[in-house]
Order: sequence, then structure tokens, then C-alpha cells
Amino acid sequence: MSSPDLSVPEPGALLSLHEVAVDFDVPGRRSARVVDGVSVSLRTGQVLALVGESGSGKSTLARTVTGTLAENGRVAAGRVVFDGRQLNGLRDKQYRAIRGREIGYIPQDALLGLNPLLPVGVQAGEPLRAHGLANKAQRRERVIDLFGKVGLRNPEKIFHAYPHELSGGMCQRVLIAAAMSTRPKLLVADEPTTALDVTVQKRILDLLGELVAEDELSILLITHDLGVADEIADEIAVLKDGKLVRSGRAAEVIAEPGDAYTTALLHSSSLGFSGIAAAQRRSTHPVDQDAPVVVKAENVRKVFPAQRGRDPVTAVADASFQVRRGTTLGIVGESGSGKTTLVRLLAGLTAPDSGTIEVAGQKVVHHRRGAGQAELYRTVQMVYQDPFASLNPRATVRAIIEEPLRGHKIGDGAQRRRRVAELLEVTGLPADVADRYTAELSGGQRQRVAIARALAPDPRLVILDEPVSALDVTVQRQILDLLTTLQRQFSLTYVFISHDLGVIAEMSDEILVLHHGDIVERGTARDILISPETDYVKELLASIPGAGVESVPV
Repeated sequence: MSSPDLSVPEPGALLSLHEVAVDFDVPGRRSARVVDGVSVSLRTGQVLALVGESGSGKSTLARTVTGTLAENGRVAAGRVVFDGRQLNGLRDKQYRAIRGREIGYIPQDALLGLNPLLPVGVQAGEPLRAHGLANKAQRRERVIDLFGKVGLRNPEKIFHAYPHELSGGMCQRVLIAAAMSTRPKLLVADEPTTALDVTVQKRILDLLGELVAEDELSILLITHDLGVADEIADEIAVLKDGKLVRSGRAAEVIAEPGDAYTTALLHSSSLGFSGIAAAQRRSTHPVDQDAPVVVKAENVRKVFPAQRGRDPVTAVADASFQVRRGTTLGIVGESGSGKTTLVRLLAGLTAPDSGTIEVAGQKVVHHRRGAGQAELYRTVQMVYQDPFASLNPRATVRAIIEEPLRGHKIGDGAQRRRRVAELLEVTGLPADVADRYTAELSGGQRQRVAIARALAPDPRLVILDEPVSALDVTVQRQILDLLTTLQRQFSLTYVFISHDLGVIAEMSDEILVLHHGDIVERGTARDILISPETDYVKELLASIPGAGVESVPV
């Protein structure tokens, strides 16, 4: 049977977009077209994934379907048809009768999608209240039933919990329950797993698949990751610069991406970071055992005391390891595994309860307010997950990169300017970026600035804390390649933190797997990926979208 052409609206489809174009009005300029002539269809009981990088138009299409475009956005051409009704052109009051009742919505960031001042049970029942579908007692009963259905343990207790008391995966399940409360026909899921650990991501994708099978639900999934799309979608539509460039059955798009853009997305996706393929792409050069030891940790332990009636938490339990110059130690684990605490211990930001840490021969001793740690703070530099949050938006790129040089009194003004120019060049940024602000840069460019800042004082150790998890998959690939090139060029030593075992395998000479503070497995990428010893690591591997795929099309 031939693959359906999603660019031709299908008769009888639940949702059809016919040659849709979306413009945004910009004061003083011509309107900007961000979606240009897109046609796709979604049948009842199916999942359609819209895939593309930031700026591809996929989230704009999601907002077009839900009627939540910004005030300056408008459907300039085409038709959006849902269940036989044309949506574009409806008044807001008419749209509100459909949105939340027949069309549910799951946002990307679970914590931002929930009100921190209200119990999650009340919020999950809000669509029922807004549409007058149930009284207070009925809402409570429906929400508790849904909490159980989406896999939340002790749903009666969760009903009264606040968002900050729940994990990211639990909050995402709350939002799914809220979206499902009115029994909608269509669920629009905008990057619903991007910020989640791989095991939690797997559970959420499995849950969405179960809802489709049990309730005849249709899902419009927005994602930048073809691996995630392959995990759940029946059909895939690939967008680039607002245009549809590839569409068809998921298996066929993965097997034969066709155009260069879809092929690049595929190789940069979680499929490209999974299983044996990741280990095979990692350099096979053995670690030089004669290279100096840059990081040495012995029997490090950190326990956080009991609070508000809760038991003490062992964040790091008896950790011992070494990192040699020019190599990468990957540390992987889910949220709560101890990764962040271990990073803070290495950087001298938190004091261990016992054990010792040395960086470049200097014992790491935590002092309040950083007293006595100036040399350590020059020796150890960090690159954080979100470059937008970690860089000063009011400072120019030049000022940001110069900051550690000024702080450590390295060089005069002219020398610092030359150092900035050098760092921009080696990180692949144009020279004129120096006088721009981070808001004017893309996510990948901002992360390159963060890397340049970290390299400025010539550190002995660079800690990379989830440095690509907030980026599109093709940009992730570029940043990982940059980090590899810089390491080889300057013999840099990395500690690379991630919840994604596939990405860790791409980068690491040795891997530590943390679980509830314990190092449960260690070894090379090849050892861990091909011959995992623990059930926990096997679960992490199985949770990577496309983990069963050993290679992707070249």
C-alpha cells in the first residue's frame, strides 16, 4: 500500500489544514509569514507528529489549531477544519466553547503550565468547571480517577499537592489529566517530553499511546526530535521555515528521509544517539594512562538532613573516581540521582560530609561566600543547561566573555579584547557578535558564548551541566561537535552531566551511572551500552527513543 500524501487534505479526517498560511504583523514593517501553505490531515485514533527546529512553524500551527495565536498573528490564507467545522474565522467566544472541551492542550513546560498557588487537583478540574460540565464533587471524582489512569500513585493525596511538591514527570501527568478531563476528541501536545528524563519521557509517550488506543483519541504532537516522533506517531510531517518538506507514514519517513533537511534531523535526533550506534561513533582511541590526573575524588559523601518530617536524603554516597587530562567523564542519571550535587561538590559550591576532592592538585575546600576559593573558581568553569538564563541579558557578548578575565584580574583591556576575539573564532562565532546582546542570538549561538566564557580564564576542568538538552537536535549536534573539537585542540578535561545516556555515550571516555546517590555502574561507553550489568542501566537504554535501532540511514 502506498504512503498517504499528507499534503492533500483527507476526506473525513478529524483535523485538516488546507494550504494554511500564518502571518505576524510587525509595527513599521511588512508582515512576516511564519507558516506558508501547509496542508496536513489527522484521522481519529491516530497520532500526527509535526517535526522541525525552532522557527520551523510547528508551534505556530499548534496555536493556530487551538486558537491561541498572539494578537499580532493571523491566518492569512487557507482553512483549519476540525470535525467538519472551520475554525479560523471563529470569534473568541466561539473558540472558547471548543478549546479545552473538544480540543485539549498539553504545554511544554509542566511547571510553567501550573499555578504554584493552587493544588494540582483543583487545576486539573478547571476545564470541567470552565465548561460547566461538573460540580465540585464530580470534578474531584473525575480528576482522582484520571490521576490514577495517568499513573499517579495515591491520587487522593496528589489531588491536594502543590506543583513544587511533585516531580517534573508527575506535573506533566497532571497536565495530561487536565487536558483529558473533558474527554476531548483531539489532544495538542507541544513538546510534552522535552524537559523530562528519558525514563519519564518513555512513560509519558507510552501513556499517550495508551490513551489513543483506549479512548479513540487523536493527538497532534509537536516535537523537534524525529526519535520521539518515531516512538509514537502514525504519520510525520516535517517543517522547515514554515513550509512542509516531507510527510508520510512514520516508518517510511524514518527509513527514507529523502531530503537533506529531514536526513539531518534524523542523524541529529535521539535515533542518532542511541544504542550500539552511539558507542561505535565514540572515538576508539584508548585513554592515555600516563596523562596527569586533573580530578580525583575519594569516598565523597553528601547527606541532606531531614526537613518537614521527611527522611534525610543521601545525595552522593561514597563516590570515588578520577579524570585524566584531555578526557571526558560522563555522569548520567535521572532527576534525584545526585548529578547536580556532585557537580556542586566538584566546583566547591557545596561541602562534602566526608571524603576528599582534588582538582589540578588543589584540594577543594568549601568556604562560605567563596572565601579562599579564587584559584579554584579560575581552575573550574561551568557551562549550564539554559544559556538564556545563565548569561546576563543586559551585557554585551564581549562583556560576558571578559567577565571571568576581569574577575581574576587576567590581562589588561587590550589583552582581554584580543582574548575575546580568539574565543569567538574558536567557538565559531562571527567577530561582530561581540557587540551584540544575547537576546539577538539563537540558542546555539548563546551556548557558544557560554562555552567561550568558560574557556576564557584557561581552566583545567570544564563542567558541562546538561549543555545541549535545551537545544534543537541539529544544534545539539553542532555543539557536541564543537566541544569535541575544542577538547582535541586544547587538551580540555570535561565532566559532562546529562540524563540522556545516548548523548553521554557520544561524548565520554568513561561513564558513571548514578541512581539515588550511588554509582551503580561505571565503564566505557561501549561496555555500558553493549553489556550493561544492572537493570537500571538497561531501563535507561530501553527508554531512549529508537533504542532498538542500531544505525540510521546515511
